[in-house]
Amino acid sequence: MRTNRTALLATALIMGFYTNALAAPEAASALNETAKTTAGEYEFSNADRDRRCMVNLKAEPAGAAGLKLEFDKNCTTVFPFAKDVAGWTIAEGDFLRLVDAKGKPVIEFSEVESGIFESPHPGEGVLFLQSAAAIAPPPPTADQIAGDWNLMRGKDKVCSLTLINKPAGGGSLAMMVKPGCDPAIVQFGLSGWQMDDAELVMKGTEDRTWRFEETDDKTWQRIPETRDPLALVRP
Repeated sequence: MRTNRTALLATALIMGFYTNALAAPEAASALNETAKTTAGEYEFSNADRDRRCMVNLKAEPAGAAGLKLEFDKNCTTVFPFAKDVAGWTIAEGDFLRLVDAKGKPVIEFSEVESGIFESPHPGEGVLFLQSAAAIAPPPPTADQIAGDWNLMRGKDKVCSLTLINKPAGGGSLAMMVKPGCDPAIVQFGLSGWQMDDAELVMKGTEDRTWRFEETDDKTWQRIPETRDPLALVRP
């Protein structure tokens, strides 16, 4: 009887080992597939995207640190805690962790959309990892917009002006309107401008505003469209 029990126990152990041996490659394969799907270039940023850098998540082993990654050289300046990050892992439930050399999580992200991960981080607010293929370019800055422009109605120039990246009071930036503008433009009373996220706002008298959105690097179209369409065009 003891011999039979010993034999059964040995058989169970052998079967268990065999099952685990088969399962291990399957688990590793699943992890590799997940890593391959997730790996790539990401923008690492805060919610406003005024602090950002790039990170390359690689599907290559990094020992206790999980998988390899590579930060842009300015990442540790933008996000000082990044100096503690030595690798990354992707866990069940789509949790993406940036970990230290011992595999301890430094920051954990959850996937909110395909290719977009977010994480609240003490002292930083909500941080994001966004696939480079999915992110839109950052909106132009006031410094990039400043300069000479023409207001156009179709093919007709109705005003020439200069946008200046200097405060003009009331939250606006300065502008210089050149002589010879169309009477309707003069009546609007252009007095200042500002960037509102990706829109350019031009201010007139009595708190009136015109809003423009970029159609190409030299043209901004007034929105919403009206019967009297206007475009801001670089000369």
